[in-house]
Amino acid sequence: MSDNYTVLARKYRSQDFQTLIGQDVLVKTLTTAINTGRIAHAYIFTGIRGTGKTSTARILAKALNCLSSDGPTATPCGKCENCRAIAAGQHIDVLEIDAASHTGVDNMRDILDAAQYRPTNGRYKVYIIDEVHMLSTSAFNALLKTLEEPPAHVIFILATTEIRKVPVTILSRCQRFDLVRVPVETLKKHFAWIAEQEHIELSDAANELLARAADGSVRDGLSLLDQAIAQTGGHVDEKSVLDMLKRADRGVVVEFMKTLLSGNTAAALEKVDEIYTNGADLSMLLNDMMEWTHWATRMHPALHAGETNSSPYTADQREQIYEIDNKVSINTLSRIWQVMVASVSEMQAAGNQKQCFDMLVIRLMHIADMPSVPEILKQQASKPSAPITEKQSQTETKNDKIKISSAEDLANALQKAKEILLYSYYSSNIEIVEFSEGKIKYFDRKGDADFAPKLSAWLCDKTGCTWVLERAQESLHTHTVTEKKQEELEADPMVASAMSLFEDAEIVGVSK
Repeated sequence: MSDNYTVLARKYRSQDFQTLIGQDVLVKTLTTAINTGRIAHAYIFTGIRGTGKTSTARILAKALNCLSSDGPTATPCGKCENCRAIAAGQHIDVLEIDAASHTGVDNMRDILDAAQYRPTNGRYKVYIIDEVHMLSTSAFNALLKTLEEPPAHVIFILATTEIRKVPVTILSRCQRFDLVRVPVETLKKHFAWIAEQEHIELSDAANELLARAADGSVRDGLSLLDQAIAQTGGHVDEKSVLDMLKRADRGVVVEFMKTLLSGNTAAALEKVDEIYTNGADLSMLLNDMMEWTHWATRMHPALHAGETNSSPYTADQREQIYEIDNKVSINTLSRIWQVMVASVSEMQAAGNQKQCFDMLVIRLMHIADMPSVPEILKQQASKPSAPITEKQSQTETKNDKIKISSAEDLANALQKAKEILLYSYYSSNIEIVEFSEGKIKYFDRKGDADFAPKLSAWLCDKTGCTWVLERAQESLHTHTVTEKKQEELEADPMVASAMSLFEDAEIVGVSK
């Protein structure tokens, strides 16, 4: 089975510090430490997946045990017996341990007992513990003493994607290195070089898409490149990558945003139907729209943000964005951004993404049409106002105020005022213990600290009186407004009769 295909992420894995891409600070620090003999007894590498944590650990193990020199070297040969065995994961003195499957204290004790013995073939025994944050608390505690004062021949290299889950007692005993996301330009050069080695045709536009989709991870990018090659047979172009990623072309996104901001709802929804029919993932389209909004805001002439050549758009597309920016305010772009950010979780939770996206488009178009706060104030200031007598002012103020005498009055007033969030929380979670004009004693089933200040401010504004809201510490097991309505509904003879017609029927909601 020696002719089995090796995926690109493994075939082109970095084998020395010179080929470790995108981690210049890490490479400089480690090579200097090795050259000056300042080798620490424990290292911890952290960063997102696919940035080279395990690869760096293996390279460091080679540097410490390479036979091409009399001591550790920053340029391991990669050809000696030790280098080849470490690269293959077969060296007897370099142990790679998966913490996810060796989480217990007994596993750690076995490792630490073996660490006391001198290396067999190398200068150092190197323990590479991957995803170290998965170790149990007792396993971490067992590691502490040996990690602080290991035998002279032992080096620990820990790797993790979740540095916050590693106890500070462990971190304080290690030299920490944060592996950064690899820049898009660096990834593009790397992918272009690999395509050349593999005799693959990779267009610049496709390379750009793959590098940005990799999100700073070399392994993710190479996996995508592998998939694109398999899909196209070796001729990777922009269209094939867009189809694979289920993304709309950036030119399509620019045109769509132009339609969206034009105010033509029918045209915008028709464009959504077309994009959806062509197979684009609407979640990815939302991400592309957010990317467009981000760059349109940065490129807006009102900001004077400087050069934006680093944007992912062509010169032609940038010109179109500049034209749109001349007609759209920063305020409008900010509102659009806020709505789109809030819609990300809605899209993930939606049973039907298409319906959710259509509603998002309609919402965006109405928000885009709304005047800004300064514009509203300016309009109000420009309107001529008739003189109002003191008597008229008092009468109007008095007429604007409402009287609330019971828990039900409050619920009805909130609903009438369209205070949906306050009404929903009040009617579903609040048990009224005592209610009089100006004072409410209540028990909050969920304990929202913001509820009382918000309701008190609203009551003061609507009734013209100061209200005291006192929170009870214990529930008296009274009904909420919704539960009272439901109880009254169940007692209604007509409802009871209707319920009896259906087996296991229940009332799931009460509306006014």
